[in-house]
Amino acid sequence: MSSVTVAYGAAQGNAARRGHALGRSLLIAGAWLVFALFLLLPLYVVLGEALKQGLGTFVTAILEPDALAALQLTLTAVAIAVPLNLLFGVAAAWCVSKYEFRGKSLLVTLIDLPFSVSPVIAGLIYVLLFGAQGFFGPWLQERDIQIIFAVPGIVLATVFVTVPFVARELIPLMQEQGIQEEEAARLLGANGWQMFRHVTLPNIKWGLIYGVVLCTARAMGEFGAVSVVSGHIRGVTNTLPLHVEILYNEYNHVAAFSVASLLLALALCILLLKQWSESRLTRLKSNAAEE
Repeated sequence: MSSVTVAYGAAQGNAARRGHALGRSLLIAGAWLVFALFLLLPLYVVLGEALKQGLGTFVTAILEPDALAALQLTLTAVAIAVPLNLLFGVAAAWCVSKYEFRGKSLLVTLIDLPFSVSPVIAGLIYVLLFGAQGFFGPWLQERDIQIIFAVPGIVLATVFVTVPFVARELIPLMQEQGIQEEEAARLLGANGWQMFRHVTLPNIKWGLIYGVVLCTARAMGEFGAVSVVSGHIRGVTNTLPLHVEILYNEYNHVAAFSVASLLLALALCILLLKQWSESRLTRLKSNAAEE
């Protein structure tokens, strides 16, 4: 091979590397630009409007009784909905990944149903079931039980929209792991609880944490379904997203953005937990693939 050919090949290689480096730089710059436009800029606007009239006004808006009641209701709905979906998600993932039974595909489809149904439609379904003129309305009224326009309706709506997150994270993980370890534990005399606690749970804990974090984030920010069933009773059935909407519609923009920044702070904490659990889950999956 002549020196001219070698030099020509080297020049082409250098040009290709420069082209790849340029393309990579453009992609990275584009990603940061999108990140700045769609995340950093809105964050700056929210915090800027919240602090527009000073820190005192900001603190007053957050500590206002209706805002505190909305925060308490939001955390209450999350504290009830997330554990329920945790139990359902683990049970559903166990059934789908460990057993074969009639209706298995239907169960998987129903788990995904909240992804395809509008949250507003979900809220209307609960109104038609438990409202004063709904299917169970007269029976509930006779027993002085109120679900719609009360905390139970908000919890039910939150549970519905967050059903898939834990189950959908665990099903592929448990299917990938198979049933060999559980069968070995059963042969060694372990009962169902011992098998789950000492074999299954250690294998799925990071996927479980990731699903719970996603479920918590979705529950905390739910608006559509909760808006339909809450009745917008100020200080009673308003969650934080609904309280922000009311303040904004009243042209109380500083208070609206102040409460929104509180919701934003909670979302950022959830995001940090999500990133941490996602990194551990990715490491777990890579270790499983190597084995």
